[in-house]
Amino acid sequence: MNGQQRENIRAGMRVAVVLKQDQPTGTRTVGIVKDLLTNSPTHPHGIKVRLTDGQVGRVQEILSNGER
Repeated sequence: MNGQQRENIRAGMRVAVVLKQDQPTGTRTVGIVKDLLTNSPTHPHGIKVRLTDGQVGRVQEILSNGER
C-alpha cells in the first residue's frame, strides 16, 4: 500500500518514509507513525508524518497496519 492517501495511515503503523534531507537520494527510513501532519486527504509525494522518534518524512510505503 502506498502512502499517498491519508485514510490509509494511522498512528501505530510501521511505515517507510523519505526524510526531507534524503529527498535527493530517496533513502527510506522505517519507523512507527506518531502523528499525521498532512491535513489534505491525498498528497502526490506521500502523507507527511512524525515518527515516534521525532523524525518527519513523507510516507512512501505502509509496511504494517499496526494491529496485533
